Amino acid sequence: MNTFGNSKECFLPPFKVEYRSENADNHLARHLAQRFRLTPFEDDIVIVCIGTDRSTGDALGPLVGTKLQTKTIRNLHVYGTLDDPVHAMNLKDKLEFIQDSHSQSTIIAIDACLGQFSHVGNINVINGPLKPGAGVKKELPPVGTFHITGIVNVGGFMEYFVLQNTRLAVVMNMAEIIASGLSKAAMLASTQSKLDSVLHD
Repeated sequence: MNTFGNSKECFLPPFKVEYRSENADNHLARHLAQRFRLTPFEDDIVIVCIGTDRSTGDALGPLVGTKLQTKTIRNLHVYGTLDDPVHAMNLKDKLEFIQDSHSQSTIIAIDACLGQFSHVGNINVINGPLKPGAGVKKELPPVGTFHITGIVNVGGFMEYFVLQNTRLAVVMNMAEIIASGLSKAAMLASTQSKLDSVLHD
């Protein structure tokens, strides 16, 4: 099975922040900015927000994509919104389109997931591709150079029911932190790149 996303190694350790913690988006932004600075100059940065608005818990990705679309962020390409979601039924086709349109790309996959009770509310940034649908026993193509997940509810039993009965407030607030973190990270990385360019002139 093909992995959609480049194979370049990223040596940053995994990152975790609780969405209700103080300045969570700033902490996330600083970590993501480090990752953006490691991105090869010729790469597009593509954000693939996976999920559907037909399930409250699974709407995290499309909410992030929709929020990112309202922000002016240079050099970031966003796929997966409430109006045009990327989900199990169209994921393979969307990824093939992305591969054709962004042949040199660092792909960031974003998705909701379920986890232990003590981990609900955590936003995780993890090296390597996301395996969407694994928690609900679906075989979907892995995607991402690295990925961001938000633990929206408790897993382990009746996952479909749990996702459909996840609190919207949790998902909305988590989506805001992720979108804010990504947009701030892009600005931080861009500012650092400009500074580096000036210093090396």
